[in-house]
Amino acid sequence: MTIRPQFSPLLSLIILALRIAIATSSSAQTFTTLATFDGNNGDRPFGPLVQGTDGNFYGTTVYGGANCNGGQPYGCGTIFKMNSTGTLATLYSFCSQPNCTDGSYPFSGIIQAANGSFYGTTGGDNDNGTVFRITSKGKLITLYRFCSRPNCTDGEGPVGGLVQAANGNFYGTTALGGTGTNGNGGTVFKITPKGKLTTLYSFCSQPNCADGQEPLAALIQATDGNFYGTTQYGGTGAGQSGTIFKITPAGKFTSLYSFCSQPNCADGIFPSASLVQGSDGNFYGTTQENGTNGGPGTAFKVTSEGALTTLYTFCSQPNCDDGGDPFGGLVLGTDGNFYGATYSGGTGKGRGGEIFRMSPEGTLTGLYGFCSQPDCTDGELPYSSPILATNGIFYGVTASGGIFSCNPDDIGCGTSFSLSVGLGSFIETRPTSGKIGKRVVILGNDLTGATSVEFNGTSAIFKVASGTEITTNIPKSATTGYVSVTTPNGILSSNVPFVVP
Repeated sequence: MTIRPQFSPLLSLIILALRIAIATSSSAQTFTTLATFDGNNGDRPFGPLVQGTDGNFYGTTVYGGANCNGGQPYGCGTIFKMNSTGTLATLYSFCSQPNCTDGSYPFSGIIQAANGSFYGTTGGDNDNGTVFRITSKGKLITLYRFCSRPNCTDGEGPVGGLVQAANGNFYGTTALGGTGTNGNGGTVFKITPKGKLTTLYSFCSQPNCADGQEPLAALIQATDGNFYGTTQYGGTGAGQSGTIFKITPAGKFTSLYSFCSQPNCADGIFPSASLVQGSDGNFYGTTQENGTNGGPGTAFKVTSEGALTTLYTFCSQPNCDDGGDPFGGLVLGTDGNFYGATYSGGTGKGRGGEIFRMSPEGTLTGLYGFCSQPDCTDGELPYSSPILATNGIFYGVTASGGIFSCNPDDIGCGTSFSLSVGLGSFIETRPTSGKIGKRVVILGNDLTGATSVEFNGTSAIFKVASGTEITTNIPKSATTGYVSVTTPNGILSSNVPFVVP
């Protein structure tokens, strides 16, 4: 697979590691560098972390690992586990099988399904891409290999990752392939837990790719049961600068918005991150470039009907102290604000990116500037935004920085970090939607001694599996809404509504 020029410069970032813990505190926040990648334990973590029901964090690195039969000198990528204090363990090194039949170069992170296993994708360079399942012990099973059909009509390069839907199946996108007019616009697909793949839509099916081209981000399933996503290119705007779309679980496709539809592309161009649904039901996201001042990217709000409002243009502050190139999208905090990270700019001396908070109205506050430490030992260039863990602390990775002797390119192999900004604890469900009777896992902290579980006010029978995990089934008469758990320390609520179709 060949990655487009706008994406390939990110792949040239190279990084290594030692164990480092650096903390800087203020009255409101604490940033801590937890671990540094060293090539052997991974190199260039692009995808976001995911919190497991065991309380640990799981993620991927594009390069690094024990081997690479495909010829990449830096390794073909890894899956790793990390505890909250930064101890790393490699679960799997890709290209461990002859001819790399197990895949290589996992650009996206992984997700944990309701059955406890993790699911993810590989795909880049000479690998057409795979979908895989892996246990928390490191046993990997390849479920599907893309380009299994003539002319790659089933898609190629699933760099965006997966989402588990209410029906238990997984949905995702491929950046290339499909049956569109140029055969290379990308696809939306559904895959069962056993690996049966169905192509739901091929981009560039409309003249001049008016429906979009090359989706690089994972889909989200909204409270209306439909999926929403972005494409990096295509659309009806000037320069075919990307789109926002909606697609039903059955594959009915609707284009919602085309970027660069406003003069001078004030609405931004090239969205490459997933959307997030806010508490108001609208969707929020970012673009890589342009905006009202021609700056490097925007943050926006869009309704389910496609009405878009630009909330913020990056590099609006002197010296780009507010950051630029927000590749990672936005994360909804328990305080109703959105959080994210920029790939460049910021308040750090090396201008290596900025973690920020943004209100739903678009007021932006910088929280931490990467490359603030000597030699960027705190990391730089975060390609994905940090996740909010159930203890109220953000955890994330940077694609570069750390120890610069990691490899011949001397730009570091990346770091992992945490950032506390004073948010409270909450619970998270796996998955975030499901039909009556389906099994659901609840992730949290200090769950021992829980006395009740409710789905939007409807009580459920449950079992406390550990201090971080509760198992239950969606009760009869449950409706879409927030899930709550009553513990000896108080009531914990989910950060997003649970969808009951």
